[in-house]
Amino acid sequence: MDLHNLPARQLAAMIRAREASAREVVTAFLDRISALNPTYNAIVSMRPREDILAQADAADAAVARGDAVGPLHGLPMAVKDTADAAGIVSTYGSPLFAKNVPKLDGLVVARQRQAGAIFIGKTNVPEFGLGSHSFNPVFGATGNAWNPAFTAGGSSGGAAAAIALRMLPFADGSDLGGSLRNPAAYNNILGFRPSQGRVPHWPRQETFLDQLVTEGPLARSADDLALLLAVQAGYDWRVPLSLSGRIPDWHDELGADLRGRRVAWLGDLGGYLPFEPGILELCATALGRFAEAGLTIEPLVPTFDWARLWRAFVVLRQFGIGSNFAAAFDNLTSRAVMKPELQWEIEQSRQLTLADMQHAMNVRTAWYDAVLGLFGQFDYLALPTAQVFPFPIQERWPQTIAGRQMDSYHRWMEVVVPGTLSGCPVISLPAGFSAAGLPMGVQIIGKPRDDLAVLQIADLYERISNFLTKQPPTKQLSKQAFIS
Repeated sequence: MDLHNLPARQLAAMIRAREASAREVVTAFLDRISALNPTYNAIVSMRPREDILAQADAADAAVARGDAVGPLHGLPMAVKDTADAAGIVSTYGSPLFAKNVPKLDGLVVARQRQAGAIFIGKTNVPEFGLGSHSFNPVFGATGNAWNPAFTAGGSSGGAAAAIALRMLPFADGSDLGGSLRNPAAYNNILGFRPSQGRVPHWPRQETFLDQLVTEGPLARSADDLALLLAVQAGYDWRVPLSLSGRIPDWHDELGADLRGRRVAWLGDLGGYLPFEPGILELCATALGRFAEAGLTIEPLVPTFDWARLWRAFVVLRQFGIGSNFAAAFDNLTSRAVMKPELQWEIEQSRQLTLADMQHAMNVRTAWYDAVLGLFGQFDYLALPTAQVFPFPIQERWPQTIAGRQMDSYHRWMEVVVPGTLSGCPVISLPAGFSAAGLPMGVQIIGKPRDDLAVLQIADLYERISNFLTKQPPTKQLSKQAFIS
Protein backbone atom coordinates (compact mmCIF):
# COMPACT_ATOMS: atom_id res chain seq x y z
CA MET A 1 0.00 0.00 0.00
CA ASP A 2 1.39 3.41 -0.99
CA LEU A 3 0.66 5.34 2.19
CA HIS A 4 1.67 8.65 0.64
CA ASN A 5 -1.27 8.39 -1.80
CA LEU A 6 -3.93 8.03 0.90
CA PRO A 7 -6.10 10.91 2.20
CA ALA A 8 -5.04 12.58 5.43
CA ARG A 9 -8.25 11.55 7.19
CA GLN A 10 -7.75 7.90 6.27
CA LEU A 11 -4.13 7.96 7.44
CA ALA A 12 -5.12 9.50 10.78
CA ALA A 13 -7.80 6.83 11.27
CA MET A 14 -5.34 4.05 10.42
CA ILE A 15 -2.84 5.39 12.98
CA ARG A 16 -5.51 5.55 15.70
CA ALA A 17 -6.70 2.02 14.84
CA ARG A 18 -3.10 0.74 14.73
CA GLU A 19 -3.63 -0.40 11.13
CA ALA A 20 -0.53 1.59 10.26
CA SER A 21 2.02 3.13 12.57
CA ALA A 22 2.88 6.82 12.63
CA ARG A 23 6.46 5.74 11.91
CA GLU A 24 5.33 3.96 8.74
CA VAL A 25 3.24 6.92 7.60
CA VAL A 26 5.92 9.49 8.32
CA THR A 27 8.61 7.32 6.71
CA ALA A 28 6.54 7.03 3.52
CA PHE A 29 6.39 10.80 3.19
CA LEU A 30 10.03 11.34 4.19
CA ASP A 31 11.11 8.86 1.52
CA ARG A 32 8.98 10.70 -1.01
CA ILE A 33 10.61 14.00 0.01
CA SER A 34 14.09 12.51 -0.29
CA ALA A 35 13.33 11.36 -3.83
CA LEU A 36 11.55 14.46 -5.16
CA ASN A 37 12.39 17.53 -3.12
CA PRO A 38 15.89 18.01 -4.62
CA THR A 39 14.11 18.60 -7.94
CA TYR A 40 11.10 20.63 -6.85
CA ASN A 41 12.44 22.49 -3.79
CA ALA A 42 9.06 22.63 -2.07
CA ILE A 43 10.09 21.82 1.52
CA VAL A 44 12.82 23.73 3.32
CA SER A 45 14.42 23.81 6.77
CA MET A 46 13.91 20.06 7.20
CA ARG A 47 14.31 18.73 10.71
CA PRO A 48 16.73 15.79 11.23
CA ARG A 49 15.12 12.55 10.12
CA GLU A 50 15.96 10.79 13.39
CA ASP A 51 14.19 13.51 15.40
CA ILE A 52 11.08 13.28 13.24
CA LEU A 53 10.97 9.48 13.54
CA ALA A 54 11.49 9.66 17.30
CA GLN A 55 8.40 11.88 17.47
CA ALA A 56 6.51 9.37 15.32
CA ASP A 57 7.51 6.59 17.72
CA ALA A 58 6.21 8.67 20.62
CA ALA A 59 2.93 9.10 18.74
CA ASP A 60 2.66 5.33 18.32
CA ALA A 61 3.41 4.78 21.99
CA ALA A 62 0.59 7.16 22.92
CA VAL A 63 -1.87 5.15 20.78
CA ALA A 64 -0.62 1.88 22.28
CA ARG A 65 -1.24 3.23 25.81
CA GLY A 66 -4.76 4.22 24.87
CA ASP A 67 -4.11 7.93 25.37
CA ALA A 68 -6.59 10.45 24.02
CA VAL A 69 -5.12 11.76 20.79
CA GLY A 70 -5.94 14.65 18.50
CA PRO A 71 -7.45 14.53 15.00
CA LEU A 72 -4.05 15.03 13.31
CA HIS A 73 -2.20 12.59 15.55
CA GLY A 74 0.88 11.17 13.83
CA LEU A 75 0.39 13.00 10.52
CA PRO A 76 3.44 14.70 8.99
CA MET A 77 3.07 18.41 8.21
CA ALA A 78 5.35 21.20 7.04
CA VAL A 79 4.48 24.74 8.09
CA LYS A 80 4.39 27.62 5.63
CA ASP A 81 7.61 29.57 6.07
CA THR A 82 5.78 32.84 6.73
CA ALA A 83 4.44 31.34 9.98
CA ASP A 84 6.39 30.88 13.22
CA ALA A 85 7.07 27.30 14.31
CA ALA A 86 8.85 26.90 17.64
CA GLY A 87 12.26 25.28 17.33
CA ILE A 88 12.28 25.28 13.51
CA VAL A 89 14.15 27.79 11.38
CA SER A 90 11.53 30.24 10.11
CA THR A 91 13.03 32.59 7.53
CA TYR A 92 9.94 34.15 5.89
CA GLY A 93 12.02 33.75 2.72
CA SER A 94 14.25 36.65 3.77
CA PRO A 95 18.02 36.73 4.40
CA LEU A 96 17.20 39.03 7.34
CA PHE A 97 15.76 35.96 9.11
CA ALA A 98 17.92 33.20 7.65
CA LYS A 99 18.85 31.95 11.13
CA ASN A 100 15.64 32.86 12.94
CA VAL A 101 14.35 30.11 15.26
CA PRO A 102 11.13 31.21 17.00
CA LYS A 103 10.50 30.25 20.59
CA LEU A 104 6.72 30.26 20.16
CA ASP A 105 4.34 28.85 17.58
CA GLY A 106 1.98 31.05 15.65
CA LEU A 107 -1.65 30.46 16.65
CA VAL A 108 -2.60 28.16 13.76
CA VAL A 109 0.69 26.28 14.07
CA ALA A 110 0.06 25.77 17.80
CA ARG A 111 -3.39 24.38 17.09
CA GLN A 112 -2.01 21.95 14.53
CA ARG A 113 0.73 20.84 16.93
CA GLN A 114 -1.81 20.37 19.72
CA ALA A 115 -3.95 18.28 17.36
CA GLY A 116 -1.03 15.85 17.02
CA ALA A 117 0.68 16.89 13.78
CA ILE A 118 4.38 16.07 13.45
CA PHE A 119 6.26 19.00 11.93
CA ILE A 120 8.99 17.93 9.54
CA GLY A 121 10.06 21.39 8.32
CA LYS A 122 8.71 24.39 6.44
CA THR A 123 7.26 24.98 2.96
CA ASN A 124 8.89 27.45 0.59
CA VAL A 125 7.49 30.94 -0.06
CA PRO A 126 8.32 34.20 -1.83
CA GLU A 127 10.24 36.68 0.31
CA PHE A 128 7.83 37.73 3.11
CA GLY A 129 5.08 36.02 1.13
CA LEU A 130 4.91 38.82 -1.42
CA GLY A 131 3.99 37.74 -4.94
CA SER A 132 2.41 34.67 -6.50
CA HIS A 133 5.73 33.02 -7.37
CA SER A 134 7.61 31.14 -4.63
CA PHE A 135 11.25 32.16 -4.94
CA ASN A 136 13.56 33.84 -2.47
CA PRO A 137 17.30 34.44 -1.95
CA VAL A 138 17.50 32.00 0.97
CA PHE A 139 16.24 28.79 -0.66
CA GLY A 140 15.64 29.60 -4.33
CA ALA A 141 12.53 28.75 -6.35
CA THR A 142 9.90 26.04 -6.04
CA GLY A 143 9.09 24.16 -9.24
CA ASN A 144 5.59 23.32 -10.40
CA ALA A 145 4.48 19.79 -9.53
CA TRP A 146 3.51 19.17 -13.17
CA ASN A 147 6.68 20.61 -14.66
CA PRO A 148 9.44 21.97 -12.39
CA ALA A 149 10.66 24.31 -15.13
CA PHE A 150 7.57 26.41 -14.35
CA THR A 151 6.42 28.26 -11.23
CA ALA A 152 4.44 26.59 -8.47
CA GLY A 153 2.71 29.89 -7.76
CA GLY A 154 2.58 31.50 -4.37
CA SER A 155 2.81 32.49 -1.80
CA SER A 156 1.87 29.01 -0.56
CA GLY A 157 3.74 27.52 -3.52
CA GLY A 158 5.91 25.11 -1.57
CA ALA A 159 2.88 23.73 0.25
CA ALA A 160 0.82 23.27 -2.91
CA ALA A 161 3.61 21.56 -4.86
CA ALA A 162 4.40 19.26 -1.93
CA ILE A 163 0.74 18.18 -1.62
CA ALA A 164 0.38 17.56 -5.36
CA LEU A 165 3.60 15.50 -5.35
CA ARG A 166 2.45 13.45 -2.33
CA MET A 167 5.30 14.78 -0.19
CA LEU A 168 2.65 15.95 2.31
CA PRO A 169 -0.92 14.77 2.94
CA PHE A 170 -2.13 18.37 3.36
CA ALA A 171 -0.73 21.70 4.59
CA ASP A 172 -1.45 25.10 6.03
CA GLY A 173 -1.15 28.27 3.98
CA SER A 174 -2.25 31.88 3.98
CA ASP A 175 -3.90 34.24 1.51
CA LEU A 176 -3.84 38.00 0.95
CA GLY A 177 -3.95 38.25 -2.84
CA GLY A 178 -4.61 34.66 -3.84
CA SER A 179 -1.84 32.90 -1.94
CA LEU A 180 -3.99 29.88 -1.10
CA ARG A 181 -5.86 29.93 -4.40
CA ASN A 182 -3.15 30.61 -7.02
CA PRO A 183 -0.76 27.79 -6.02
CA ALA A 184 -3.69 25.39 -5.67
CA ALA A 185 -4.71 26.18 -9.24
CA TYR A 186 -1.14 25.90 -10.50
CA ASN A 187 -0.65 22.45 -8.91
CA ASN A 188 -4.11 20.90 -9.45
CA ILE A 189 -5.20 20.72 -5.80
CA LEU A 190 -7.69 22.54 -3.55
CA GLY A 191 -6.88 25.82 -1.81
CA PHE A 192 -9.46 27.29 0.58
CA ARG A 193 -9.52 30.89 1.79
CA PRO A 194 -11.95 30.78 4.74
CA SER A 195 -14.33 33.55 5.73
CA GLN A 196 -12.73 36.64 7.20
CA GLY A 197 -12.15 35.95 10.90
CA ARG A 198 -12.76 32.20 10.62
CA VAL A 199 -9.09 31.35 11.22
CA PRO A 200 -7.52 33.93 13.57
CA HIS A 201 -4.05 35.19 12.73
CA TRP A 202 -1.50 35.70 15.52
CA PRO A 203 1.14 37.05 16.16
CA ARG A 204 0.46 40.32 14.35
CA GLN A 205 1.30 44.00 14.62
CA GLU A 206 -2.16 45.50 13.96
CA THR A 207 -5.43 43.67 14.41
CA PHE A 208 -8.35 46.00 13.72
CA LEU A 209 -7.73 47.37 10.21
CA ASP A 210 -5.50 44.73 8.60
CA GLN A 211 -8.23 42.34 7.45
CA LEU A 212 -6.84 41.15 4.12
CA VAL A 213 -4.75 38.17 5.24
CA THR A 214 -6.24 34.89 6.40
CA GLU A 215 -4.71 31.50 7.01
CA GLY A 216 -6.34 28.32 5.76
CA PRO A 217 -5.88 24.77 4.43
CA LEU A 218 -4.67 23.20 1.17
CA ALA A 219 -5.42 19.56 0.38
CA ARG A 220 -6.33 17.01 -2.28
CA SER A 221 -9.93 16.59 -1.10
CA ALA A 222 -12.70 18.67 0.44
CA ASP A 223 -12.87 16.14 3.27
CA ASP A 224 -9.23 16.76 4.17
CA LEU A 225 -9.82 20.51 3.94
CA ALA A 226 -12.67 20.11 6.43
CA LEU A 227 -10.45 18.09 8.77
CA LEU A 228 -7.69 20.68 8.83
CA LEU A 229 -10.04 23.68 8.91
CA ALA A 230 -11.75 22.31 12.03
CA VAL A 231 -8.34 22.37 13.75
CA GLN A 232 -7.34 25.81 12.46
CA ALA A 233 -10.60 27.69 13.03
CA GLY A 234 -12.15 29.15 16.17
CA TYR A 235 -12.21 32.31 18.26
CA ASP A 236 -9.13 33.49 20.11
CA TRP A 237 -9.30 36.42 22.51
CA ARG A 238 -6.01 37.84 21.19
CA VAL A 239 -7.72 38.35 17.83
CA PRO A 240 -10.83 40.37 18.69
CA LEU A 241 -12.38 40.21 15.20
CA SER A 242 -12.12 36.43 14.95
CA LEU A 243 -15.46 34.65 14.63
CA SER A 244 -16.94 33.30 17.83
CA GLY A 245 -16.91 29.65 18.73
CA ARG A 246 -15.33 26.72 16.92
CA ILE A 247 -16.61 24.93 13.84
CA PRO A 248 -17.18 21.17 13.87
CA ASP A 249 -15.49 18.72 11.57
CA TRP A 250 -17.94 18.81 8.66
CA HIS A 251 -17.04 15.32 7.39
CA ASP A 252 -20.64 14.04 7.59
CA GLU A 253 -22.18 17.16 6.02
CA LEU A 254 -20.17 17.43 2.82
CA GLY A 255 -22.32 15.21 0.62
CA ALA A 256 -25.22 17.66 0.37
CA ASP A 257 -27.77 17.74 -2.45
CA LEU A 258 -26.95 20.96 -4.32
CA ARG A 259 -29.39 20.53 -7.19
CA GLY A 260 -31.09 23.81 -7.99
CA ARG A 261 -28.27 25.96 -6.61
CA ARG A 262 -27.34 28.89 -8.85
CA VAL A 263 -23.79 29.85 -9.82
CA ALA A 264 -22.98 33.23 -11.40
CA TRP A 265 -20.08 32.99 -13.87
CA LEU A 266 -18.30 36.37 -13.82
CA GLY A 267 -15.70 35.41 -16.43
CA ASP A 268 -13.42 38.31 -17.36
CA LEU A 269 -15.66 40.93 -15.70
CA GLY A 270 -17.07 42.10 -18.98
CA GLY A 271 -13.71 42.34 -20.72
CA TYR A 272 -12.05 44.28 -17.91
CA LEU A 273 -9.50 41.55 -17.10
CA PRO A 274 -7.06 40.18 -19.71
CA PHE A 275 -6.50 36.41 -19.82
CA GLU A 276 -4.04 34.14 -21.52
CA PRO A 277 -5.88 32.28 -24.29
CA GLY A 278 -7.62 29.11 -23.17
CA ILE A 279 -8.24 29.97 -19.51
CA LEU A 280 -11.79 31.29 -19.78
CA GLU A 281 -12.85 28.36 -21.94
CA LEU A 282 -11.26 25.84 -19.55
CA CYS A 283 -13.03 27.34 -16.54
CA ALA A 284 -16.38 27.56 -18.33
CA THR A 285 -16.09 23.89 -19.28
CA ALA A 286 -15.29 22.96 -15.68
CA LEU A 287 -18.35 24.84 -14.45
CA GLY A 288 -20.40 23.00 -17.05
CA ARG A 289 -19.93 19.85 -14.98
CA PHE A 290 -22.04 21.46 -12.26
CA ALA A 291 -24.81 22.04 -14.77
CA GLU A 292 -24.78 18.33 -15.54
CA ALA A 293 -25.19 17.71 -11.79
CA GLY A 294 -28.31 19.86 -11.57
CA LEU A 295 -26.92 23.29 -10.71
CA THR A 296 -27.66 26.34 -12.84
CA ILE A 297 -24.71 28.27 -14.33
CA GLU A 298 -25.49 31.79 -15.54
CA PRO A 299 -23.05 34.27 -17.11
CA LEU A 300 -23.17 37.60 -15.25
CA VAL A 301 -21.23 40.86 -15.25
CA PRO A 302 -21.95 42.85 -12.09
CA THR A 303 -22.12 46.61 -12.49
CA PHE A 304 -19.08 47.85 -10.58
CA ASP A 305 -16.06 50.09 -11.12
CA TRP A 306 -13.37 47.38 -11.21
CA ALA A 307 -10.52 49.88 -11.47
CA ARG A 308 -11.66 51.47 -8.19
CA LEU A 309 -11.82 48.02 -6.58
CA TRP A 310 -8.23 47.29 -7.66
CA ARG A 311 -7.06 50.65 -6.31
CA ALA A 312 -8.80 49.95 -2.99
CA PHE A 313 -7.02 46.60 -2.74
CA VAL A 314 -3.63 48.19 -3.50
CA VAL A 315 -4.12 50.95 -0.92
CA LEU A 316 -5.24 48.58 1.84
CA ARG A 317 -2.43 46.18 1.02
CA GLN A 318 0.20 48.92 1.03
CA PHE A 319 -1.15 50.32 4.28
CA GLY A 320 -0.54 46.99 6.03
CA ILE A 321 2.81 46.26 4.41
CA GLY A 322 4.11 49.78 4.99
CA SER A 323 3.44 49.69 8.71
CA ASN A 324 4.76 46.15 9.15
CA PHE A 325 8.12 46.81 7.46
CA ALA A 326 8.70 50.51 8.22
CA ALA A 327 11.51 50.01 10.74
CA ALA A 328 13.39 47.53 8.56
CA PHE A 329 13.07 49.83 5.54
CA ASP A 330 14.49 52.78 7.48
CA ASN A 331 17.57 50.73 8.31
CA LEU A 332 19.75 51.04 5.22
CA THR A 333 21.51 47.73 5.91
CA SER A 334 18.28 45.71 6.03
CA ARG A 335 16.74 47.69 3.17
CA ALA A 336 19.64 46.67 0.93
CA VAL A 337 18.62 42.99 1.08
CA MET A 338 14.88 43.57 0.62
CA LYS A 339 13.40 42.44 -2.70
CA PRO A 340 12.64 45.38 -5.04
CA GLU A 341 8.93 44.62 -4.95
CA LEU A 342 8.85 45.00 -1.16
CA GLN A 343 10.76 48.28 -1.34
CA TRP A 344 8.27 49.50 -3.93
CA GLU A 345 5.32 48.61 -1.66
CA ILE A 346 6.81 50.54 1.25
CA GLU A 347 7.69 53.56 -0.89
CA GLN A 348 4.15 53.61 -2.25
CA SER A 349 2.68 53.28 1.24
CA ARG A 350 4.46 56.45 2.33
CA GLN A 351 2.63 58.42 -0.33
CA LEU A 352 -0.81 57.37 0.92
CA THR A 353 -3.08 59.97 2.46
CA LEU A 354 -5.89 59.70 4.96
CA ALA A 355 -8.27 60.36 2.08
CA ASP A 356 -6.77 57.39 0.19
CA MET A 357 -7.50 55.09 3.11
CA GLN A 358 -11.01 56.42 3.65
CA HIS A 359 -11.83 56.02 -0.03
CA ALA A 360 -10.40 52.47 -0.12
CA MET A 361 -12.49 51.39 2.85
CA ASN A 362 -15.60 52.96 1.35
CA VAL A 363 -15.03 51.18 -1.97
CA ARG A 364 -14.55 47.88 -0.16
CA THR A 365 -17.81 48.44 1.68
CA ALA A 366 -19.58 49.25 -1.59
CA TRP A 367 -18.24 46.01 -3.06
CA TYR A 368 -19.47 44.03 -0.06
CA ASP A 369 -22.92 45.56 -0.51
CA ALA A 370 -22.81 44.63 -4.20
CA VAL A 371 -21.84 41.06 -3.27
CA LEU A 372 -24.79 40.85 -0.88
CA GLY A 373 -27.03 41.89 -3.73
CA LEU A 374 -25.61 39.15 -5.95
CA PHE A 375 -26.17 36.57 -3.24
CA GLY A 376 -29.80 37.62 -3.18
CA GLN A 377 -30.02 35.94 -6.60
CA PHE A 378 -27.19 33.36 -6.58
CA ASP A 379 -25.72 30.81 -4.21
CA TYR A 380 -22.16 31.01 -5.56
CA LEU A 381 -20.01 33.32 -7.69
CA ALA A 382 -17.32 31.95 -10.01
CA LEU A 383 -14.15 33.41 -11.55
CA PRO A 384 -10.94 31.94 -12.96
CA THR A 385 -8.24 31.57 -10.33
CA ALA A 386 -5.44 33.13 -12.38
CA GLN A 387 -5.05 35.16 -15.56
CA VAL A 388 -2.07 33.22 -16.92
CA PHE A 389 -1.03 29.59 -16.86
CA PRO A 390 2.12 28.74 -14.83
CA PHE A 391 5.02 30.66 -16.34
CA PRO A 392 8.75 29.81 -16.60
CA ILE A 393 10.41 29.60 -13.22
CA GLN A 394 13.13 32.07 -14.20
CA GLU A 395 10.60 34.92 -14.64
CA ARG A 396 9.87 37.11 -11.62
CA TRP A 397 6.29 37.83 -12.77
CA PRO A 398 4.31 38.16 -16.02
CA GLN A 399 4.96 41.50 -17.71
CA THR A 400 2.06 41.35 -20.17
CA ILE A 401 -1.19 39.41 -20.59
CA ALA A 402 -2.92 39.28 -23.98
CA GLY A 403 -0.96 42.35 -25.05
CA ARG A 404 -1.80 44.36 -21.91
CA GLN A 405 1.10 45.66 -19.82
CA MET A 406 1.10 44.75 -16.14
CA ASP A 407 2.04 47.81 -14.06
CA SER A 408 3.05 45.95 -10.87
CA TYR A 409 4.33 42.60 -9.71
CA HIS A 410 0.85 41.55 -8.57
CA ARG A 411 -1.41 43.12 -11.21
CA TRP A 412 -1.45 39.84 -13.15
CA MET A 413 -3.41 38.30 -10.25
CA GLU A 414 -6.12 40.98 -10.14
CA VAL A 415 -8.76 38.28 -10.63
CA VAL A 416 -8.47 37.25 -6.96
CA VAL A 417 -9.30 40.73 -5.62
CA PRO A 418 -13.13 40.39 -5.69
CA GLY A 419 -12.85 37.35 -3.44
CA THR A 420 -10.32 38.88 -1.07
CA LEU A 421 -12.18 42.16 -0.58
CA SER A 422 -15.54 40.42 -0.11
CA GLY A 423 -14.35 38.70 3.06
CA CYS A 424 -16.36 35.68 1.89
CA PRO A 425 -15.10 32.08 1.75
CA VAL A 426 -13.40 31.26 -1.57
CA ILE A 427 -12.02 27.99 -2.92
CA SER A 428 -9.94 27.17 -5.98
CA LEU A 429 -11.03 24.00 -7.76
CA PRO A 430 -8.94 22.30 -10.47
CA ALA A 431 -10.32 23.33 -13.88
CA GLY A 432 -8.08 21.33 -16.21
CA PHE A 433 -4.83 21.70 -18.10
CA SER A 434 -3.34 23.83 -20.87
CA ALA A 435 -2.13 22.31 -24.13
CA ALA A 436 1.30 22.21 -22.49
CA GLY A 437 -0.04 20.15 -19.57
CA LEU A 438 -0.02 22.94 -16.98
CA PRO A 439 -2.91 23.24 -14.50
CA MET A 440 -5.48 25.99 -14.01
CA GLY A 441 -8.22 26.52 -11.44
CA VAL A 442 -11.60 28.17 -11.03
CA GLN A 443 -12.61 30.17 -7.95
CA ILE A 444 -15.93 29.58 -6.21
CA ILE A 445 -17.02 32.34 -3.82
CA GLY A 446 -19.62 31.47 -1.20
CA LYS A 447 -22.00 33.56 0.86
CA PRO A 448 -20.64 35.41 3.92
CA ARG A 449 -19.53 32.96 6.61
CA ASP A 450 -21.01 29.98 4.73
CA ASP A 451 -17.75 28.03 4.60
CA LEU A 452 -19.62 24.74 4.70
CA ALA A 453 -21.48 25.46 1.46
CA VAL A 454 -18.16 26.12 -0.29
CA LEU A 455 -16.71 22.84 0.97
CA GLN A 456 -19.89 21.08 -0.14
CA ILE A 457 -19.61 22.32 -3.72
CA ALA A 458 -15.94 21.28 -3.71
CA ASP A 459 -16.94 17.81 -2.52
CA LEU A 460 -19.53 17.61 -5.30
CA TYR A 461 -16.90 18.62 -7.83
CA GLU A 462 -14.69 15.74 -6.74
CA ARG A 463 -17.56 13.35 -7.40
CA ILE A 464 -18.33 14.66 -10.89
CA SER A 465 -14.79 15.27 -12.19
CA ASN A 466 -11.55 13.31 -12.13
CA PHE A 467 -9.01 16.12 -11.81
CA LEU A 468 -8.06 15.43 -8.20
CA THR A 469 -7.24 11.81 -8.98
CA LYS A 470 -4.59 12.84 -11.50
CA GLN A 471 -0.97 12.72 -10.36
CA PRO A 472 1.93 14.76 -11.72
CA PRO A 473 4.50 13.07 -13.97
CA THR A 474 7.37 13.43 -11.51
CA LYS A 475 10.68 14.37 -13.05
CA GLN A 476 14.27 14.22 -11.92
CA LEU A 477 16.33 17.23 -12.98
CA SER A 478 20.10 17.39 -12.97
CA LYS A 479 19.99 20.87 -11.48
CA GLN A 480 17.21 22.81 -9.78
CA ALA A 481 16.53 26.25 -11.30
CA PHE A 482 17.04 29.13 -8.91
CA ILE A 483 16.18 32.81 -9.10
CA SER A 484 18.36 35.40 -7.43
